[in-house]
Amino acid sequence: MANIKSKTIVFITLGLLFTGLAQAQESVNATGGDAAGSGGTVAYSVGQVVYTTHTGSLGSSAQGVQHAYEIFSFGINETALDISLTAFPNPTTDNLTLLISDFKNQKFSYQLFDIQGNRLGTGQIIAQQTIINMSHLPKATYFVDVFNPENNKVQSFKIIKN
Repeated sequence: MANIKSKTIVFITLGLLFTGLAQAQESVNATGGDAAGSGGTVAYSVGQVVYTTHTGSLGSSAQGVQHAYEIFSFGINETALDISLTAFPNPTTDNLTLLISDFKNQKFSYQLFDIQGNRLGTGQIIAQQTIINMSHLPKATYFVDVFNPENNKVQSFKIIKN
């Protein structure tokens, strides 16, 4: 009987020692859930930003619970025109406003693309502020390219529709 008690105590002690060495992914999240669509399903969490990046000679790999999400605009400002382009609000729900500072009746135009590169709309910019109606579009990421009168791309904006 004493032999069984001593074996039980040894197993419990070893179990407690190795429990501290076990690693598992644990997170305390603000919210999360599952999303499904035509492209598949995904589980997501919001509120945890712990991740690591491993870099090697062939590239890098990021892993973790949740990666940082950045909203940015990218493109080329054409300095010869001496203008500044702004797109707001981003993210948007219904209307997107393109604002051109120092607008002097130049004949700019814009093109709206989805994430696959399909052109969804075009229009002329005839004033300092141009409103693009996006209320009929589904929630997704879009791109708005602005062109000068010579049809050269002046700037491109990444727009998120909520």
